[in-house]
Amino acid sequence: MGIRLGCLADDFTGATDLANNLVRAGMRVVQLIDVPEDRIDGQAIDADAVVIALKSRTTPASDAVDASLRALAWLRSADAEQIYFKYCSTFDSTPAGNIGPVTEALMDALGADFTIATPAFPDNGRTVFKGHLFVGDVLLSDSGMRHHPLTPMTDPNLVSVLQAQTGRPVGLVDHTVVAGGGDAVRTRFDELRKEGVGIAIVDAVSNRDLVRLGEAVRDLPLVTAGSGLAIGLPANWGFEPSAAAAQLPPADGHAAVVSGSVSDATNGQVLEFLRTGRPAFSVDPLRIAAGEDVAGQALAFAEAHLADGPVLVYSTQAPDTVRAVQGRLGAAEAGELVERTLARVARGLVDRGVRRLVVAGGETSGAVVQALGITRLRIGPQIAPGVPWCAATLPGGDTLHITLKSGNFGGPGFFTDSLALLDGEAS
Repeated sequence: MGIRLGCLADDFTGATDLANNLVRAGMRVVQLIDVPEDRIDGQAIDADAVVIALKSRTTPASDAVDASLRALAWLRSADAEQIYFKYCSTFDSTPAGNIGPVTEALMDALGADFTIATPAFPDNGRTVFKGHLFVGDVLLSDSGMRHHPLTPMTDPNLVSVLQAQTGRPVGLVDHTVVAGGGDAVRTRFDELRKEGVGIAIVDAVSNRDLVRLGEAVRDLPLVTAGSGLAIGLPANWGFEPSAAAAQLPPADGHAAVVSGSVSDATNGQVLEFLRTGRPAFSVDPLRIAAGEDVAGQALAFAEAHLADGPVLVYSTQAPDTVRAVQGRLGAAEAGELVERTLARVARGLVDRGVRRLVVAGGETSGAVVQALGITRLRIGPQIAPGVPWCAATLPGGDTLHITLKSGNFGGPGFFTDSLALLDGEAS
């Protein structure tokens, strides 16, 4: 038998976010970094679900489609029974994509006439009501996402957001239907199909709603969602929560944090780390652009402090500062400079004995895992909703414990809390 659930995620932190929820629900999960070159027999994978991490959230839509179709082909070669396309819980996208174009391409490849879309993840304050996405107590358009440098989200109505990206009619399954359970939701699916709707936004304001939805979509060849829906799918194959699914080898070595996210949550986490007086090095894109060896400076700083506890290297700044830098360098160039620098820093930290590494930010995480030559992650215990510890085998054979944190996730003390949890797991 092949893998039960084959998943593709549009960024690296989103992939671990999804994998985390599947592990919590009892599935053994392997995360792959990009699409493997070789096909593999699904029976040879020691996992119940495979998540392929792509870096396609903010690439041109055509590139995102191509990468997603390659991931789909690999997952189908491994006999995946159902396909899950995972995107961010804040539905990060633009009128040009990439959620709509990727969804349509996957539907065409699978011969699917209908699927669902919901970024709801109540554990992280993401709920969908009457088709509108809320972040905590405010609409998406009133949240920090309205200032996102690449995908500013100014419309909370997901039906209209997705309709702008797809030629298929988009409908709604509202909360009153979801409250009626799986049979009621499937009946609504049938009604929407008869109306010609190809994709349905589904309300969810609680985990119970996601469990109901999970049962309702058991026969769909394709589901699209944030990571929240993952809590409702494993039961369709008889899985139940089990601590054994999250076991990792013991952790040791130096600890460090690399942060490139510009989200409000990560800004708070950086400030909290600084407040504790722990060693931290700020990466300035303007100094990089001026030709300074900022990565080398960061590594020299870190090397002097690693023996004393976790060291933070960060480019995280307030939105006004980010906009000022982008105004001088351009958004794309500024982002690429920082990503390349933080990736080099992460590689240098591992060379200096770091074996417990916290990475904040989706784009940063993608650059870091690629720089480290990581191709596979075993998913371990949850640190915070949507964020697990993982174990990777480095090219030299050592084990690296790493967590890839979405910028929006985690509380103020996430950086130090995550390392404390890992130490507890190893004791």
